[in-house]
Amino acid sequence: MEQQQISLDHQQVEEKEFDYSKRSQWLRAAVLGANDGLVSTASLIMGISAVKKDIKVVILTVFAGLVAGACSMAIGEFVSVYSQLDIEIAQMKRDNKRRNKIQGDHEDEEEKNVLPNPAQAAAASALAFSVGAIVPLLAASFIRDYKVRIGAVVAAVTIALMVFA
Repeated sequence: MEQQQISLDHQQVEEKEFDYSKRSQWLRAAVLGANDGLVSTASLIMGISAVKKDIKVVILTVFAGLVAGACSMAIGEFVSVYSQLDIEIAQMKRDNKRRNKIQGDHEDEEEKNVLPNPAQAAAASALAFSVGAIVPLLAASFIRDYKVRIGAVVAAVTIALMVFA
């Protein structure tokens, strides 16, 4: 019984020490990426479907949009988070200079663990965009009639937006 209590106490301490700001970087990127994938792909499907009734053309065009959108989201997220990283590092250097601290200090190591990771945010954004884009793509893929296809895409995207929100 005492061993279980000690184990639970240790687990509670670890949970209290976990810094959720590390998770927020990629989680924010993933949510924005998924929403953008849903909305932009659905818009592309509706636009292409209005001009071209051939489902093969729609699917091919939308798949190209999915790849382009995922790449765009990844690059944009990487640049954004990298800029944030530069700002935070510059601020840490100013703070350290002001306090006359040396760089290898224990507190600096803790601060480095909280810094944003541009590659992780970019990957999360691209993956989430792709997952979001697949929803309207799948909804449209099997429906030949234009009006029914648009209704299916709108319904699928509305449900998915409620899930991702």
